[in-house]
Amino acid sequence: MTNETVPRGRARRIRDVRERLEREKDLWVASAGTDGTPYLVPLSFFWDGDAVWLVTRLSNPTGRHLAANPRTRLALGDTRDVVLLDGRVTAHAHHEVPPSATGGFRAKTGWDALRSGPAYRWFRVRPTEVQAWHEEHELAGRRLMTGGEWADSAEQVPAD
Repeated sequence: MTNETVPRGRARRIRDVRERLEREKDLWVASAGTDGTPYLVPLSFFWDGDAVWLVTRLSNPTGRHLAANPRTRLALGDTRDVVLLDGRVTAHAHHEVPPSATGGFRAKTGWDALRSGPAYRWFRVRPTEVQAWHEEHELAGRRLMTGGEWADSAEQVPAD
């Protein structure tokens, strides 16, 4: 954790987000049914450096929602160290997933999802928007990605 009163710069925040995506095993996945009922569930994930890979049963509400709606929000952290990722979702059968993603997921989580059978689907979430902040003093400058591109300078990201 950084100093409680000094906000991290943009480059540091981006580096911290990438490190957390590589290190952490679980995140929160938000989805919604066609009737608008929201769902929020924890799932294990793998970050391949460009996208987040998730695995769940297609028959679960989250699996059905992710397969039907190409948008989701993912969250890491608690209320004092937040990372929010909005992204575009694509669903994949086991044979459509690159070995680097299936192997990375297995190594990170300890679960070989390929052995779980056809009831499971892989979901690739390509971030389009990323926000990160440590408490209120970092709310300004929290947008680190817009339009799917990491921001290297304040000019690339709309003001918060």
